[in-house]
Amino acid sequence: MKFTLKFVAAAAMVTLAGAALAQQGETVKMVRIDAQSGLLGPVGVSQLKGYQFFAEKFSGAPIPGNSDHPGNPAGVKFEVTGMDNKLSPTESLNALKSAIDQGVRYIIQGNGSSVALALSDAITKHNERNPGKEVIFLNDSAVDPDLTNSKCSYWHFRFDADTSMKMEAMSSFMMEQKDIKKVYILGQNYSHGVQVAKYAKETLARKRPDIQIVGEDLHPIAQVRDFAPYIAKIKASGADTVITGNWGSDLSLLVKAANEGGYTGKFFTYYAGVTGTPTALGTNGAGRVYQIAYNHYNMGGQMDKWMKEFHTKYNDDFYTGSTIRIFETLGAAMAKAKSTDPVKVAAALEGLKVKSFNGEVEVRKADHQLQQPLYMAVWQKASPKYPYSPENTGMTLALLKEYPNYVSSTPTSCQMKRP
Repeated sequence: MKFTLKFVAAAAMVTLAGAALAQQGETVKMVRIDAQSGLLGPVGVSQLKGYQFFAEKFSGAPIPGNSDHPGNPAGVKFEVTGMDNKLSPTESLNALKSAIDQGVRYIIQGNGSSVALALSDAITKHNERNPGKEVIFLNDSAVDPDLTNSKCSYWHFRFDADTSMKMEAMSSFMMEQKDIKKVYILGQNYSHGVQVAKYAKETLARKRPDIQIVGEDLHPIAQVRDFAPYIAKIKASGADTVITGNWGSDLSLLVKAANEGGYTGKFFTYYAGVTGTPTALGTNGAGRVYQIAYNHYNMGGQMDKWMKEFHTKYNDDFYTGSTIRIFETLGAAMAKAKSTDPVKVAAALEGLKVKSFNGEVEVRKADHQLQQPLYMAVWQKASPKYPYSPENTGMTLALLKEYPNYVSSTPTSCQMKRP
């Protein structure tokens, strides 16, 4: 599958003619509020590098024929800084206040749905109370479905696929794996882990009622350093497969304990490609660790070039593709609105469609959930077909199946209150 971003420059030039670059040269300041310290800090640090890398790529007007630097049709400059929230909702709200006091109108966050829910609520209330100083919340990774359902907000836009979307695709794949008979669900004890368990049970009951759920555990997030007791329970249950929404150190240490404890079952994950986990997997996870996500290491085309350049610059791996989507959609929305005012940009984002690194994606108007393809990949040895090797492991995530937008899309109950 080879995707290219040549269309970015072409589409941008068409838009330029209509937008007349009303905001060209204007700097759009963005702050990412996320963990940059503690056990899960390495994930946030890596992702911030990604934002700063792509802020440069997508800043300024497009340069015809230069797909490495697509710019944006509004001609604005993006500037991204980070604030450490220590994965705490309270710290996040303090950071939000500080950012707003500094005049920042675009807030980014992703790691921790509990944090995202707190930020979404606070931003909604701020905007109601402070007309003329509105803020937009760009969510790159927090996947609790409530954020675009019962607790949806006009000011919140999600660029990752939510838990229900990923589980819809994951269960469609598992439905065809006849050797899966007994499943153990393990997750972090906060909104995301709870939702993964809920949707796993619901979708498997619908698609593979013969599969037994032989165990279910929730553990404190970013606190467990030894998962050996959990692996012992999984082995004792007779489970041939584990479903987990764990990420960061909680997935890395889980996989490490499984390898050391001799558990040879399958793992179906959301975040096997995230910082630290590839090293923990090593070669022991070959052929039995799966990831459902909106991108993977071997997307081809321009994405491959960017990933190589990012690795050369930072000695790190880029994996949060929603970063690119945020810059693509913001640039298009600002050109459409002929403004960087969050009120006008939010309206322009609704229903917006853009061509991205793997086809057309759409910001669904009803709930501001990005509609996008999903991919099932498996951990295996890198090969000429799938060459990218994260963390110098000699391994990679190889594509098994693509699920187009309409397959992974799930209904929304959002009753959005619009200004």
